[in-house]
Amino acid sequence: MPAYLNDPIFLIIACSLLGLTVGSFLNVVIHRLPRMLEQSWKHEAVQLITEYLPASPKDSVAAWWQNESGISSTGNAERYNLATPRSSCPHCGHFITALENIPVLSYMALRGRCSHCKASISIRYPLVELLTGLLSGYAAWHFGYGVACLGALAFVWCTVALCFIDLDTMLLPDDITLPLLWLGLLFNLGGVFTSLPNAVIGAVAGYVTLWSVYWLFKLVTGKEGMGYGDFKLLAAIGAWLGWQVLPIVILLSSLVGAVVGISLMIFAKHGKETPIPFGPYLAAAGVLALFFGKQLCALLAFI
Repeated sequence: MPAYLNDPIFLIIACSLLGLTVGSFLNVVIHRLPRMLEQSWKHEAVQLITEYLPASPKDSVAAWWQNESGISSTGNAERYNLATPRSSCPHCGHFITALENIPVLSYMALRGRCSHCKASISIRYPLVELLTGLLSGYAAWHFGYGVACLGALAFVWCTVALCFIDLDTMLLPDDITLPLLWLGLLFNLGGVFTSLPNAVIGAVAGYVTLWSVYWLFKLVTGKEGMGYGDFKLLAAIGAWLGWQVLPIVILLSSLVGAVVGISLMIFAKHGKETPIPFGPYLAAAGVLALFFGKQLCALLAFI
């Protein structure tokens, strides 16, 4: 084996470049997964409705469905998933070429504009790529060679996707949160981040804690303070890092969420009734706990 493969610098660079590439894919996931889920929900809803309607209304519902999503009640549709169709400009439909899809560099070369119609491209695309690359490189530096580095990369990539999906749609899809939870338990079969008992208790405690807060808030106010996806995300963080980090994760996410919420109301005239996603704060706190969990728990115990 070449000597450079054992060099920590090589691992950091390789993971950073891999993170940039994964970040480009995460942009696709962030954009398409909620639409794929919405399409699936609509299809299931129409199937249920048409089972109990007479022929004439049934035809009307099927026509509406085809007009809304391009899918008839028979299930025929143009394929739409993470791979199909090719990525394209939302303004002119220009298909993105391989040279136009190089993480960060293509955005800089194109000066943030479509090569065909010159429409502006959101700065968030390279920011997601940069964030994923930086976190991946830091995971390589922090954990070094080994299984823990692989687990940290998977955790970071999933939380980045969940963060931006929740910002866009107020949803934390089961398609990511549940596999993340089970993957955390699998990694901790060998005690990679914590012991398996701590991981199992962490998953249960994470879910039950926010579930209890949800129902207490609903009983007191009659309103829903958060979604079920938040329960599952905190359960996944507990499954990866153990129950011991849950207090600091909840504290950090709540403090940051409160500061951001108050700032939005003061400076952006954000209404009190307008919901604010909690998932991004949980995800950020989870990543901090991944890298600095022991130090943060010791600080909390000292305080």
